[in-house]
Amino acid sequence: MALSRERLDDLRRRRDAVLSGGGLDKLEARRAKGLMTARDRLDHLFQEGTFQEIGTHARHTARAFGMEAKELPADGVVVGTGYVGGRLVAAFAQDFTVAAGTLGKRHAEKIVAVQEAAVKLGAPVIAFKDSGGARIQEGVDALSGYGKVFYQNVLLSGVVPQIAVICGPCAGGAAYSPALMDFVIMTRTNAAMFITGPEVIKAVTGRTVSMEEVGGADMHAAVSGNVHFLAEDDGDAIRIVQRLLSYLPSNNTEDPPHRPSAAIDFLEDEGMRDLLPDDPSRAMDMRLVIERLVDTGEFLEVHRSFAENIIVGFGRIEGTVVGIVANQPMVRSGALDMDASDKSARFIRFCNTFNIPLVTLVDVPGFLPGIEQERGGIIRHGAKMLFAYASSTVPKITIILRKAYGGSYLAMCSQEMGADFVFAWPSAEIAVMGAEGAIKILYNREIKAAEDPKALSAELAAGYRAEFASPYMSAGAGYITDVIDPAVTRSTIALSLRKALSKREFRPPKKHGNIPL
Repeated sequence: MALSRERLDDLRRRRDAVLSGGGLDKLEARRAKGLMTARDRLDHLFQEGTFQEIGTHARHTARAFGMEAKELPADGVVVGTGYVGGRLVAAFAQDFTVAAGTLGKRHAEKIVAVQEAAVKLGAPVIAFKDSGGARIQEGVDALSGYGKVFYQNVLLSGVVPQIAVICGPCAGGAAYSPALMDFVIMTRTNAAMFITGPEVIKAVTGRTVSMEEVGGADMHAAVSGNVHFLAEDDGDAIRIVQRLLSYLPSNNTEDPPHRPSAAIDFLEDEGMRDLLPDDPSRAMDMRLVIERLVDTGEFLEVHRSFAENIIVGFGRIEGTVVGIVANQPMVRSGALDMDASDKSARFIRFCNTFNIPLVTLVDVPGFLPGIEQERGGIIRHGAKMLFAYASSTVPKITIILRKAYGGSYLAMCSQEMGADFVFAWPSAEIAVMGAEGAIKILYNREIKAAEDPKALSAELAAGYRAEFASPYMSAGAGYITDVIDPAVTRSTIALSLRKALSKREFRPPKKHGNIPL
């Protein structure tokens, strides 16, 4: 029996009602402000025609004491799967035009459904967060819904990549779901993320603060470290998602999307030598080194505005996807502090989880001294780096460019911490401490008694570097694979990566290690 015209018309009417969200006037009002709707975001994320929605006709009637019941199309969240760059991806987008995107029981069930589908399909999860928070009229059902979403975030952790895009309000308990995910992208406009807003802070503490101070994108990117990428608007955020996915495997059973070149280019890069300052006390910009290492200079930096004394991010070297961890001597001389330790440790653990080789570039004078660092727990924070590197089983290649002193030498993935290859430039200095500090301890009396203390200090420092901090001494003792010309750094890494991709490393059976959090 042919389907009747009435049934087809009913289907179209129902679909149109769902697609209109909170009403065509609300959708157009958002677009007039330069904001995307929930469905716009998914349309821009996925390849055209590939999105299949889950729970399209899930509807909920919101009831509250003294208020008229309202139908909530799709219960305020659009969920489904589609293709991004030819690969399957699961996603959900909260719809602020429907009950301010608030989360209730059915809303949460839809999110959980797409999270469960992601595990079965081995697909990354993208979450567009734009919500007024918990649906008050649903009471504990809303809280239960959050709990189920959080639980799934933890189950998915280390199984498939999870990326949150904060493109609207994300308040109270809602902020914990992005915090449980791998990467957080936040738009500079229209977005806010906080546990307690300015009004609550003023009521409790008496202090007047702005929304930017407690929940703004710039604050989270530079101060709290909750945000990994800043986006100018929705479109920019989606482009960052797509670019990030291009470096990641779909799940933990796959290798990253390597695109190995047919043959490694062994031409020397003489420009790499020119990056070394003539004066060893002058800082060098590690970003310039990274640009010369990665293919076509393309590097996706993560957490760029947070803990700028260390650089982390993704690139390709002769087609092989790598995670790069590098000291940045331009900021705090590249010394490791609490935030830099946290930033790098989490990035290292992500790379290990998703089979991404690690390349570590070292120019570090030590851990940052100071009472604030000691009282803040620099020992515990620094131990996170040691734990992260030592527990990683992916290929690990370390290049020591200049300074590598004390415990920071170990924290930057030395051979003892599991590096598969460790190379050093002739300019490298590997020692318990820097030459100036060492000679003050060893030759303090002699320097004070000298006719020209400054000249003697310089002479002793040069001798210390040559005898105790030379990369050749470390190479001779077997701690370094080789001392190399800076001009062959890229080809040396590329060749080492090709060999190390077949690496297999097994650890003692255990539930999991206890990282010093």
